[in-house]
Amino acid sequence: MTASRYWFDTVNLLKSYSKSGDIFVLAIAGLFTAALFFNAWLKPMGDAVIVRAHGVVKVRATLKRDGDYEVLGRLGFSRIEVRHGRARVASDPGPLQVCVKQGWVSHAGEAALCLANQVSLEIDGTTRPFDSITY
Repeated sequence: MTASRYWFDTVNLLKSYSKSGDIFVLAIAGLFTAALFFNAWLKPMGDAVIVRAHGVVKVRATLKRDGDYEVLGRLGFSRIEVRHGRARVASDPGPLQVCVKQGWVSHAGEAALCLANQVSLEIDGTTRPFDSITY
């Protein structure tokens, strides 16, 4: 059996088992998936990174210039990297490393929180999906 014949038989089999309601549900699911994609990936990019320690702004830098910053938190130094318009916590003395594992953030309003060390990294921009972040 050739590949085209197999494909034709599979399509016919699916047509025989599907009803109009099935096609409607699949169409709605496809539209929902597309909406989630656009909501998650087409957010505005950030302009600057704001790093706080103990609730006080320690670093405010543009995302257009690469750089490395160290901020002293409750447990020790957290190292922040800014590269190619995005930022991340490269190292942190916290026990779970949650903020390090979060990886790169680049969209306005995104944040990485190092709760044990009381250090936060936030991306600032002109358009933000929410007003503030509190921890």
